[in-house]
Amino acid sequence: MEGKGEAPAIGIDLGTTYSCVGVWRNDRVEIIANDQGNRTTPSCVSFTDTMRLVGDAAENQIAVNPTNTVFGAKRLIGRRFSDIPVQIPILWPFKVIPGPGDKPIILVTYKGEEKQYVAEEISSMVLSKMKEIAESYLGSTVKNAVRQATKDAAVIAGLNIMHIITAAIAYGLDKKVTTAGGKNVLIFDLGGGTFDVSLLTIEKGIFEVKSTSGDTHLGGEDFNDRMLNHFVNEFEEKHKMNITGNPRAMRRLRTACERAKRTLSATTLATIEIDCLYNEVDLYSKISRARFEELNMDLFKKCTELVEKCLRDANMDKNSVHDVVLVGGSTRIPKVQQLLQDFFNGKELCKNINPDEAVAYGAAVQAATLSGEGNDKVQLLDVTPLSLGLETGEGVMNVLIPKNTKIPSEKEKEFTTYDDYQTSVLISVYEGEGTKVNENNLLGRFRLSGIPLAPRFVPRFNVRFGVDVNGILNVSAEEKTTGHKNKITITNRKGRLSKAQIEKMVQEAEEFKAEDEYHKKKVEAKNSLVNYAYKMRNTIKYDDEIASKLAAVDKKKIEDAVEFVLRWLDGNKLAEADDFEDKKKELESIWHPIIIKIYMG
Repeated sequence: MEGKGEAPAIGIDLGTTYSCVGVWRNDRVEIIANDQGNRTTPSCVSFTDTMRLVGDAAENQIAVNPTNTVFGAKRLIGRRFSDIPVQIPILWPFKVIPGPGDKPIILVTYKGEEKQYVAEEISSMVLSKMKEIAESYLGSTVKNAVRQATKDAAVIAGLNIMHIITAAIAYGLDKKVTTAGGKNVLIFDLGGGTFDVSLLTIEKGIFEVKSTSGDTHLGGEDFNDRMLNHFVNEFEEKHKMNITGNPRAMRRLRTACERAKRTLSATTLATIEIDCLYNEVDLYSKISRARFEELNMDLFKKCTELVEKCLRDANMDKNSVHDVVLVGGSTRIPKVQQLLQDFFNGKELCKNINPDEAVAYGAAVQAATLSGEGNDKVQLLDVTPLSLGLETGEGVMNVLIPKNTKIPSEKEKEFTTYDDYQTSVLISVYEGEGTKVNENNLLGRFRLSGIPLAPRFVPRFNVRFGVDVNGILNVSAEEKTTGHKNKITITNRKGRLSKAQIEKMVQEAEEFKAEDEYHKKKVEAKNSLVNYAYKMRNTIKYDDEIASKLAAVDKKKIEDAVEFVLRWLDGNKLAEADDFEDKKKELESIWHPIIIKIYMG
């Protein structure tokens, strides 16, 4: 690329099955075709004895090289090897083995040598291909991109990811929602391996995300798997042969199943014909649309359940949704459309944008806007998918930035120490919806040192949480009197949850909400009692004005009361919230009259 100028920012949709790239030129988005003339490129990488193939070339030889051709790698991102779906051999004709931290590792043979790759590396190869397609079309080097994909993959591919975008922008520009009296729009994005649903309000070019939901391991590949399993069982029953151990036969059958799935979106019957599928035995069969829907009905219904959850999180009734926009190739399935339309009481679904290109289209628009090439037609206001906070006493999650908060966002809060003469504090950062940190996901830890020697609850330090437009979390802490500081930056690259994990965490938090509230109330009551007791003790010790006016008998009375409560706390750690509240009232009944007497003379 030497001698070439820098190209405009591009928008990439890194899909599980297919990927797409677009660019903003001449005041509009152009979707860039690849070297085969196709506007979408298979997210497929193949390793041979002589070369590595990516895209159409990899897909074209997948049947003859199934064990070294990797497809759907994006579905492994965020999973552990021990997860049940990873263990099902029917899913992966290529080898998947456990790596460090139970991370799935893809094993292939390349140029006669065994190679190991993580899913992010395979995805980066697809991203590099999309970058190459754009550079070939533009005639210059591409550095910047907006894309919907994993940040690790983009770093490996040499792309600076400017923002994570939603397909709503494509809808918004197409509908020209630029006037007052905005619209509530639900984006239903069902692709090859992921399902995302977002609820936005669009007004005067501002796209405000109200809530998000979805499942990063639900999509067209799952529907293919169900059909694949159906025909594997049928072949075994008819011919008494199990083909699951033959990668080539499985790959040929999978390709036929995917073709049949597409056919069933247009007709009610599809035919599967494969010559010499296994041991020179042919497969000839048919599948009806009704049977395909029966095989996948639980997955289809899960999509509408997640739509309902997205609305619930946004506190919005389905009748308040103006438009439902379909994105992703799997939204072409008639049953998916029917269930969604029934859910919204017969509302017409928006099919005016190409579902395969919508994400890349919107990403290209946002790339142009962020790089200064566009005309500021859009502004995206995103939200945090989970609450962000830190651990306080008794393992409680102290939330600073709640779930579905608009980003960028920043929040600061004051904290204190929990032990006498504590010189440092460990700040543990979590995300999740549980009231206890052990129910949430630990993102990172750092220590704030240099706290002056003092009794507990006397030192004060501020903790600041800030989430930028890319979802990167910056946490800092500063001790007030000395000015000592420390901080941590948590990116999307490590320690973050997949959307599937997020949904599971939120669901578990809802299931145990009553228990969490009970625990939270008890801890708050206990902490309130402890704080009050030490406040009394510290006041008579360190407040010179009160100490000078305090009678000896009253001082003794306060010290005895505080000492009694602290001993009681040591022996009643499992007491109820009411018990802690009653003890606090006893202290108040002693403290208030004495203080009033001091100030009233």
